[in-house]
Amino acid sequence: MRKLKNNELNRLNIKEFKQAGKIPVIVVLDNIRSLNNIGSVFRTADAFLIKEIYLCGITAQPPHKDIHKTALGATESVDWRYFSSTVEAVNRLKKEKVRIVSIEQVENAIPLHKFEVVPQTTYALIFGNEVKGVQQEIVNLSDYCIEIPQFGTKHSLNISVSTGIVLWEFVKKTGYLLKN
Repeated sequence: MRKLKNNELNRLNIKEFKQAGKIPVIVVLDNIRSLNNIGSVFRTADAFLIKEIYLCGITAQPPHKDIHKTALGATESVDWRYFSSTVEAVNRLKKEKVRIVSIEQVENAIPLHKFEVVPQTTYALIFGNEVKGVQQEIVNLSDYCIEIPQFGTKHSLNISVSTGIVLWEFVKKTGYLLKN
């Protein structure tokens, strides 16, 4: 086996990415403090053709060198917008009939592998602050809460890792892999 060169990967350019059909998912970052985590989420959103990212509250916005360090240009391909509060973003999404899903450990959370994605439905996946998680007020506004099953001693995963796991699961469940 031989490692492929970047030019052999047949990736989209930015113009093609902007015109491509997207996975019907909006990632909502609820007060993320680490610029590296924000950049990583952009890069993951680009990898999986995610529709958009909402940056909320204290979540920093591009352009910023520390976001760029991990995003590696994904801030140019993935659409994003900023909201001063996550509540404002969620209320807007609710008016647009988007399903609100908090990724959080709560009573009666649905394990990620058991969550059923409804075809032709747009989902907003909310990822919370590195220390405090998704705000309780946002959990209260959510249609669903999903938990990533964990089996070790730690109580949580890094937000960028959680985003990758959840987005990959949504890509599989939307049937996008079957189309390509």
